[in-house]
Amino acid sequence: MADFDLVVLGGGSGGYAAALRGAQLGLSVALIEKDKVGGTCLHRGCIPTKALLHAGEVADSARESAQFGVNATFNSIDMVGVNSYKDGVIAGLYKGLQGLVKSRGITFVEGSGRLVSNNTVEVNGTKYVGKNIVLATGSYARTLPGLDIDGQRVITSDHGTSLGYVPQSAIVLGGGVIGCEFASVWKSFGADVTIIEGLPHLIALEDESSSKLLERAYRKRGIKFELGVRFKSHRVDANGVTVTLEDGREFTADVLLVSVGRGPVTDGIGYQEVGIAMDRGYITVDDHCRTNIPGIFAVGDIIPTLQLAHVGFQEGILVAETIAGLNPRPINYDGVPRVTYSEPEVASVGLSTKIAKERGYDVVELDYNLAGNGKAQILKTAGSIKLVAEKNGPVLGIHMVGARVGELLAEAQLIFNWEATADDVAPLVHAHPTLSEAMGEAHMALAGKPLHAHG
Repeated sequence: MADFDLVVLGGGSGGYAAALRGAQLGLSVALIEKDKVGGTCLHRGCIPTKALLHAGEVADSARESAQFGVNATFNSIDMVGVNSYKDGVIAGLYKGLQGLVKSRGITFVEGSGRLVSNNTVEVNGTKYVGKNIVLATGSYARTLPGLDIDGQRVITSDHGTSLGYVPQSAIVLGGGVIGCEFASVWKSFGADVTIIEGLPHLIALEDESSSKLLERAYRKRGIKFELGVRFKSHRVDANGVTVTLEDGREFTADVLLVSVGRGPVTDGIGYQEVGIAMDRGYITVDDHCRTNIPGIFAVGDIIPTLQLAHVGFQEGILVAETIAGLNPRPINYDGVPRVTYSEPEVASVGLSTKIAKERGYDVVELDYNLAGNGKAQILKTAGSIKLVAEKNGPVLGIHMVGARVGELLAEAQLIFNWEATADDVAPLVHAHPTLSEAMGEAHMALAGKPLHAHG
């Protein structure tokens, strides 16, 4: 038996952040992970998908080079080469993370842990006792009833990030962030792609204007999508997968990617037995990620907050600082930036028009078209920056579509989180020609002094 100030179960973004920050604050820490430190994000999620998306961008650049006066040809995608580039990125980050864990004096325990009491986690017969426990067991790729994942014809994002070939055709079931990113990659790699989404829009959690712009861009790219109609059944044969929708239509492709969301990993690891309060598989917590059992905290994808790596990471830090007695400020989840790394990118922070109105704000909106931005013209990208604000008050939401707009979120989240008004931002000088200038122009227009805005 070993005693610690902090025992962390799960070494993904939330768990390793809690462990690193806890160690930094002088706590003795044990970090338990059954696979590799870094979790879904590093090994099967954010990092590998963004590497694939970048390879896709390079492929598109070669295909479209003539419009920039460059004579290049796109020959083919070498998936061995793509995967080796992607795995190299992961390996470098993984090595760095392992080094950090080691250098902070954290006891790293490899194995499947189980919560056996309100202060003890057992791994391979050894008990680790913690004054505090952080549960950070992450999420898995969900599927639908009767839709069996075989890893060959019917796959999830877990398989998608390590596919050794480019499918000729793919059906993507689910038009959320993950589905839209894979559709973008495969289209860039040369596949024929169809997205099936039961809701009326792609990336339905974003502001409706962003969804519509992405849909327009996907139509232009030749990515097909069926909206507002649900999946009924599928069958697999030697030629591929056939999907039948509730309206009777059928679609056939080489592979079916199931991207219908991610579910919390909370079963079979002792949580219920110890009496942790749960709701539909998620652990219920207060605004400092405390469970109903004193000394036990939960972070990341197992609590019903945004399932994003950077959210789990911040929650891990919040918990470590709470345990160390620093009394940190709770996270304002409205102020968390969100990105879909498709081509074009979709990025946002704050409230959508719909939610702002539901919350009773007197809403004003401004849409700044990227057509008025020099850098956007140079990059040949289309899209917009849409501002949602309270009349004569702060900016409540910033919603962007266009190439590389994810990089504009740094300023957007400061504007939202510091409760700036359009008048606060309008006089700030933005470098010319950059995409960030569009952020300045949008706020100038909202402040009543549009210089380049049309209309």
